[in-house]
Amino acid sequence: MSQLILVATPLGNMGDISPRAIEALTRAGLVCCEDTRRTGLLLHNLGIKATLMRVDEHTEHNSIPRVLDALNEGRDVCLVTDAGTPGISDPGSRLVRAAIDSSHIVSAIPGPAALIMALVISGLPTERFIFDGFLERSGQERSRHIEELSQQRRTVVLYEAPHRIQRTLDDLALACGPERLVALCRELTKIHEEVWRGTLTEAVEHFATTEPQGEFVIVLQGAPDSPPATAQDIDRLLTIELGLGLSTKDASTTVATSLGISRKVAYERAVYLSKTDTK
Repeated sequence: MSQLILVATPLGNMGDISPRAIEALTRAGLVCCEDTRRTGLLLHNLGIKATLMRVDEHTEHNSIPRVLDALNEGRDVCLVTDAGTPGISDPGSRLVRAAIDSSHIVSAIPGPAALIMALVISGLPTERFIFDGFLERSGQERSRHIEELSQQRRTVVLYEAPHRIQRTLDDLALACGPERLVALCRELTKIHEEVWRGTLTEAVEHFATTEPQGEFVIVLQGAPDSPPATAQDIDRLLTIELGLGLSTKDASTTVATSLGISRKVAYERAVYLSKTDTK
């Protein structure tokens, strides 16, 4: 039975192509790609002749029926991206969904992925992380997005273009604070591969005098855990809330939510402070 196969291709080093990927591309009745010239060069270097179809954000909608026709004819279809694993921060997800909805088999041949490579060499925690692709280029949505990321406790992985990296670092430093750690990875697996590590302030200063080149993967340290509330913190905020006329119940609820503590603990302390004030 024919299938749609997502095939990971090299980020830059041709030695990273897997034997399974070569076999699938050789046998495919159709290869879907973002750029027929780049994929054509890849296949030429591998000695593979194949029928190529452009499938990107501009053509995906019109290309899907043709891909489904090929699958219905019994031909395997490979989906590749310009570099790395298809479907991650690039076109292809709608094609995958359409194939699934049409009861076709969807498979994948794993391989290079820039976000994973950058994460594991960043030196930052890898146990829990989020990937958020490219940030919005401008506007309030970008500002809200960065503010949300600044409060994220998990390691954050982003992609960014060289001509926007300086502004993104400026915005991240403003939202996250100057001492947040960051790793900036570029030209992964290529001759000029580079991983820059430091604080956001140091990154801003570095790229103020160094021209950024190549696509970047930004790996950002998660927000630090808030220190546990002390008894003094609890009493101080409860005193303020009670002084505003709130009941012990409402004051304790407000303080518990603000400090992330048990409502029971806050309520018991609020009752004690109320009794102390009336003496």
